[in-house]
Amino acid sequence: MLEEHAKIVQFITLAGEVTGRKKLQKMVYIAKKMNFPFQEKYQFHMYGPYSEELTLRVEELCNMAFLTEKMEDKGSYVQYTYTCTDEGRQFLATMESEYPKLDQCIHRLNDKSSRFLEMVSTLLYFNTLDREAQIEKLHVVKGKLNFTEKEVEDAFAFIEELQGCVRA
Repeated sequence: MLEEHAKIVQFITLAGEVTGRKKLQKMVYIAKKMNFPFQEKYQFHMYGPYSEELTLRVEELCNMAFLTEKMEDKGSYVQYTYTCTDEGRQFLATMESEYPKLDQCIHRLNDKSSRFLEMVSTLLYFNTLDREAQIEKLHVVKGKLNFTEKEVEDAFAFIEELQGCVRA
């Protein structure tokens, strides 16, 4: 059971910090779709793929003082930032949780905006469909975000880049 907790601690440790709950959800989902062994179950939600299991696991890790959750009031919303604590690093040292190439993938993900990751994760959620159907589905479920053709092409290029990073 603690193996799954260790994977999340390692993920955030490799990222350095992750700003935003939505961004963390999307980053883990995309890593899972790149065949990294995350076990959290996802369902489609207002902001794309969402895992209640991941939310609970992160909350538990914060309660165990393995992660810190910094809350910053931005006026119209609250922004959360996650980092690993010294206790979290000590916990990781007791677990075997090395996944080659995960750090490369995480850094590429963490460099992207939440909006972009929402688009990428939504496309990946519908990856059993052909490309045109994926794009059509994206515009139906994420119509309010008004993704441009260029953004969608960039998302597909990013997915290919991540797949290349994982295989390399």
